[in-house]
Amino acid sequence: MLQDKVALVTGSTSGIGLGIAQALAASGAHVVLNGFGDAQEIEALRAGIEQRYGVQAAYQPADMARAADIEAMMAAMLARFGRIDIVVNNAGIQHVADVDAFPVEKWDAIIAINLSSAFHTTRLALPSMKERNWGRIINVASVHGLVGSAQKSAYVAAKHGVVGLTKAVALELAQTGITCNAICPGWVLTPLVQNQVDALAAQRGISGEEASAALLAQKQPSGQFVTPEQLGALAVFFCGDAASQVRGVAWNMDGGWVAQ
Repeated sequence: MLQDKVALVTGSTSGIGLGIAQALAASGAHVVLNGFGDAQEIEALRAGIEQRYGVQAAYQPADMARAADIEAMMAAMLARFGRIDIVVNNAGIQHVADVDAFPVEKWDAIIAINLSSAFHTTRLALPSMKERNWGRIINVASVHGLVGSAQKSAYVAAKHGVVGLTKAVALELAQTGITCNAICPGWVLTPLVQNQVDALAAQRGISGEEASAALLAQKQPSGQFVTPEQLGALAVFFCGDAASQVRGVAWNMDGGWVAQ
C-alpha cells in the first residue's frame, strides 16, 4: 500500500516508534529511524528492517531537542530519498514531580522533545509533501493529550499541545491531499512505562507482574497494555486511502481510559 513512500519515525529505536516503523516498512515504505541507544543494536534494527521487509532503512541520530539537528536530519532525508511522504512524531521523554518542585530544565526538555520537535519536522516536511499533494503527518500524543494526571504537568501540557498542533495543521491542509492526525495511546509497555512499573514494584515490595496489574487498574479498564503492533496498524490505516478524510482527530487507543 505504501510502496516507495518515505517515512520518518522519530524516537523509533524502541517501543511505540519501532512498532510503527516496522508496520510502515511491512506496508512497503522506506523508513528513517531516529533515537538514542547502543550503536550496534540500532544498526542491527536498521539492517533487520531492510532484510525482513525489502525496503530501504536509514538511521538519523538527531537530538530532537535541537532545531538545528532536526533541520540537518530532514535535509539528509531529502538528499538521500528526494522526498518525505510520511512523518510520525513519536519522540518523547517523561519526568514526574509536583509542579512546584518540577526542575525547570526538565520542563524545557519535555516541551522541546515532546512538542516543539513535532512543529519542526512538520514545517520542514510540508514543502516536499505539497510538491506531490500527498502526505501523512501522524503525531503520537497520549491519553494525556486528552486528560490530565497529577505530577505530569510538563508531559500533559506538551501532549495537549500536540493535539492542538494536530488540529491547526489539519485545518491548514484541509483542501489538500495531506492529512494530520494524532494517536493517543494509553499504557503501552515501553521502556518509559517499564520504569514506572519497576518503581511501583520497588515501592510496594511486589512482583513486576503484580505492579503491572496495579498500574493498569489505576487507569486502563481493559487491564491490558496497548501494544506497539496495534499502534503501528493504526498508523498504517491513517496512511491509507480509507483515511483520506480522517483529519485533525485525536484517536485514543487506551483500553477504555478516556471512556471513564
